[in-house]
Amino acid sequence: MKYVLVTGGVVSGLGKGVTASSIGVLLKACGLRVTSIKIDPYLNTDAGTMSPFEHGEVFVLDDGGEVDLDLGNYERFLDIKLTRDNNITTGKIYQHVIAKERKGDYLGKTVQVVPHITDAIQEWIERVAAIPVDGEEGPADVCVIELGGTIGDIESAPFIEALGQFSYRVGPGNFCLVHVSLVPVLNVVGEQKTKPTQHSVRGLRGLGLIPDILACRSTKALEENVKEKLAQFCHVPQESIFTLYDVPNIWHIPLLLKDQKAHLAISKVLNLASIVKEPSLEEWTSRAELCDSLHVPVRIAVVGKYTGLSDAYLSILKALLHASVACHKKLVVDWVPACDLEKETEKENPNAYKAAWKLLKDVDGVLVPGGFGDRGVEGKILAAKYARENKIPFLGICLGMQVAVIEFARSVLCLHDANSTEFKPDTKHPCIVFMPEGSRTHMGGTMRLGSRKSIFTVKDNKSAKLYGNKSFVDERHRHRYEVNPDMVERLEKAGLSFAAKDETGKRMEIVELPNHPFFIGAQFHPEYKSRPGKASPLFLGLIAASCGELDTVMNPASVHQHLISNGPKSVVVNGTSKKALNGMADVRHNNGYCNGLYTR
Repeated sequence: MKYVLVTGGVVSGLGKGVTASSIGVLLKACGLRVTSIKIDPYLNTDAGTMSPFEHGEVFVLDDGGEVDLDLGNYERFLDIKLTRDNNITTGKIYQHVIAKERKGDYLGKTVQVVPHITDAIQEWIERVAAIPVDGEEGPADVCVIELGGTIGDIESAPFIEALGQFSYRVGPGNFCLVHVSLVPVLNVVGEQKTKPTQHSVRGLRGLGLIPDILACRSTKALEENVKEKLAQFCHVPQESIFTLYDVPNIWHIPLLLKDQKAHLAISKVLNLASIVKEPSLEEWTSRAELCDSLHVPVRIAVVGKYTGLSDAYLSILKALLHASVACHKKLVVDWVPACDLEKETEKENPNAYKAAWKLLKDVDGVLVPGGFGDRGVEGKILAAKYARENKIPFLGICLGMQVAVIEFARSVLCLHDANSTEFKPDTKHPCIVFMPEGSRTHMGGTMRLGSRKSIFTVKDNKSAKLYGNKSFVDERHRHRYEVNPDMVERLEKAGLSFAAKDETGKRMEIVELPNHPFFIGAQFHPEYKSRPGKASPLFLGLIAASCGELDTVMNPASVHQHLISNGPKSVVVNGTSKKALNGMADVRHNNGYCNGLYTR
């Protein structure tokens, strides 16, 4: 097994995630099998209990693991399926070591950070790296490891020490360290400054890690004299110093690395030069170029609770993007804060109320994503009502499906008190109820999580056609509440169709309005399995319906034609969110890579 470690210096948010993913793409294009590991030094066991404002979205894996959003990036770039153990946290490591100590596995020794914590980290990496993630048997050839945070962070110290030991443990030729750093350009001087990177590399070397490759983030390509200076002061060969400058979309990053012969530098360090072939990235190139050329817009409103931070809906954005590119449309996302649609806002902040409703009324389609808590729920219900009554294409995900059911019960069944017991425990008409197997006392890992079957019970409906008329689909879930089984019959008689259910037939998975151009809700999260070139069927349906092309994509013969190479360019994000969105790995860090996401 060969290992590539990606670290970051100077500032956070430089784009380590996309750098790691792009290295994986490049090595995969050379004929190697690749897996990925993300190390997050925080004390949480996993990302499941963290607010999206703290750390962006929680990405859910097939095995139910609630992990950092960077693992979603790895899955999308490399088209692999990771496990919960591919996300290492300080909490997981300490929990593992303390459990062993309680069992007496350390034979009475004093349990310390070195060697017990550091050994546990190394053993975890070796074990997880051997797990196949690409559908083939046997371990991958290369494991790309991303160390979260910035060199010098206190919480990452045990991991730095463990990785320093690990480089000696696996031996020369099996470990390559790629350090992502910043080479800023001061406007006053107009000169690329190398001192921040020099200090970062000095700190890295002082901690026992010696970089083999420098990946330098800058607004433009590094000048030759700058490379020479970095080579001299950082003790890295000039041919192993690469520029990752701002590009039209992040799908150009693997191409940048290829053009600078990064695959040769990595294969040289890992003694792979004799077996790797020239990377084949023709499809990737055409995808990036296609994304750059799109100009016909499709406007989608995302009505959510966390619209001030687009990272909270990162997979939603990517899935919308994959679908819009498949339909050859330029995606325009209007962020609509759900609470701004509510009557209370009309009284307290009439300008925000008018702006929100103007955005909603100007779009081609509406998407209501998942979420927790009652803030903004009434606004989401109003958005579903507007889309239903005005025949606007609508997709509700998780809570988005639940609010669509509540709205239908209120408006069509005239059950004005209809609600979810999550928001109003004493409601007389509980459309949405707590699942009996859930825990009311423990939050972490107690939801209905991971990939589960949804069986189509109604034939000849839009969702079944979008999925190719399969009898069932496997999609990833993350919820504590469900549609009340006792109300299903009454809802169906009023015209609501539950197109898919779980294997017991008692849990509703997909809801549709048959007499609507496109009104679909899914209890699962289809965005987690969307891939470039393999757009999620429900997202593809939303975009196609918003463009007036739904019949085309529902035709099984033509669906494959639409699932073409997608890329993350041509996204315009406007509305109330003013967060910088031109991120490379993720929007969260405002790292300067242009991924086609813009505020306006």
